[in-house]
Amino acid sequence: MNEEIRRRLREAAEAHEPNRARILARVERGAADPNVRHRTPSIARSWPRAAIVGLIAAATLATGGLAAAVAAIGGAPTPPATAPTHTVPSPTVTSAPTPSARTTSTGPAPATTSGSARPTPPAGSRVNDGPLWSEGSLDAHSTIYWAQNNLILKTTKPLTSLTVELRIAQTGDVRSTGNWQTLPSDDFTVTVQESGGALLYRWALKPGRTVPAGQHQFAGQYNHATGVRKVKRDSYHVHAESSGRSVAVWGGFAPPR
Repeated sequence: MNEEIRRRLREAAEAHEPNRARILARVERGAADPNVRHRTPSIARSWPRAAIVGLIAAATLATGGLAAAVAAIGGAPTPPATAPTHTVPSPTVTSAPTPSARTTSTGPAPATTSGSARPTPPAGSRVNDGPLWSEGSLDAHSTIYWAQNNLILKTTKPLTSLTVELRIAQTGDVRSTGNWQTLPSDDFTVTVQESGGALLYRWALKPGRTVPAGQHQFAGQYNHATGVRKVKRDSYHVHAESSGRSVAVWGGFAPPR
C-alpha cells in the first residue's frame, strides 16, 4: 500500500459522519421488540444498556468514526465495579493450659500420709531401744486367703549383729508362701519353721556383715483359712548390737491403716 492510498483512506475516514440518531433508534427498537426470536439468548437482550452502547462505540471505531460515536453517547461506558474483597479473619490462637503441679504422667499425684498416723503398739511392746526403732503391721494387700506381715526397722547407727523373728500364730491352715527383706539376701541366713503353734520366720545377720543406718523392712507371707484373719496373736522380736551395746525391740502387728 503506497502513501497515496493511505492518504485517501485517512481523508475518507475524517470526512465520514455516521447518522448517530438512526443507529441508536434501530438498536433500541431491536432490544425492546418482544416478537424478535433468537435461537440462542441475545447478547443485546441480556447485557445492560451501557454494554450495548459500548458495542456501538466499537462498531463506530471500525468505520473510523470513534470521536463522533463517543460524543453521541456522552462519554465512554462506566467499567464494572470491582468485586469486593473479602478479608478472611485470622484464626484465634489460644494458649495451651498449663499442667497442674499436682499432675504426673500417669494421673493425679498420690496423696501423702502424715508420719504421725502410726498404729498404737500393743500392750507389753517395746518398739524403741537406743538407736533402734520398730513398727509391725498387716499389709494392706492381704486378702481372705493370703496375708503378709510387715516389720519396719529404723536404726540411727550401724548394726554389727541382728536377729529378726516374725511369729505368725497358727489360726488355721497357715502355710508359708515366701519372705523377703530390703537388705541384701546374701547378708542373712533365713529359716521358716513351725514352732510352738506358730509359723516362725527368722533372719540372722551373717558374721562380718553390717546393717547400715537407715530404714529397713522384713516381710513374711502365708496362706490361711478362708476369712478375715486376726493378727492380735502375731508378734515380732528383734535383737541387735551397735557400738558394743546390745539392744532389743518387740511388739505385735496392727491392722492395715
